[in-house]
Amino acid sequence: MDGFVLVDKGKGVSSFFVVRTLRRIFGVRRVGHGGTLDPLATGLLIVGVGKATKSLSQFLGCDKEYKVTGYFGAVSETYDAEGPISESLPAKENKKLEALFEDDCQKVKDVIKEKFIGEILQTPPKFSALKVGGKRAYDLARKGLEVTLAPRKIFVQEYKIMKIEFPKISFRIKCGSGTYIRSLIHDLGQVLGVGAYTEKLRRTKVGDLDVEKAFKIEDVEKLFREGKPEVFLKQVD
Repeated sequence: MDGFVLVDKGKGVSSFFVVRTLRRIFGVRRVGHGGTLDPLATGLLIVGVGKATKSLSQFLGCDKEYKVTGYFGAVSETYDAEGPISESLPAKENKKLEALFEDDCQKVKDVIKEKFIGEILQTPPKFSALKVGGKRAYDLARKGLEVTLAPRKIFVQEYKIMKIEFPKISFRIKCGSGTYIRSLIHDLGQVLGVGAYTEKLRRTKVGDLDVEKAFKIEDVEKLFREGKPEVFLKQVD
């Protein structure tokens, strides 16, 4: 059992839950992942098994691709649907919000082009796994403590509107390592002056690896029980 498993992670479970589950299924301890996904997010999670765990670091610096749906006209403390969420006005009564959806969201496109493409500074969300004084930021935030995270440079190659359904906009985002998609949506809402949070998030690519080639965790278990690990256990160059 040495190789990589491309897992299509489901919503509501942590990346470590996937690792722990595969340890149980395979009966081995040497299992790890090559870049975490939030519990809210779905999509591609690269898992190393056995000797392959030593090579997981190659995926940490890879470019990523996401599909994300932003809800506009409200803000979330966590920047996503887990909330708590506050809405300044019901969407249908928010004239400023309605104006953003005119002309095929042209103003939104203009702001993205001006402020969110290329190398930019991004402040990570306080509800993140980054460490502050040796402790996870989200642990401090959940206790109501002040969390200050320094802005850092990220690179956004593409931030493209794919679907418009008032008050939601779906995007495809291609970005470099270390980018927080939740922050991209939150920050866009702040610049537009209406607020926004991430309602749905799916990671579709890590480098050249595509979620279309990934397996649901229940399918991995079924194939393993059938004695067919070669179907999902891959060597990745």
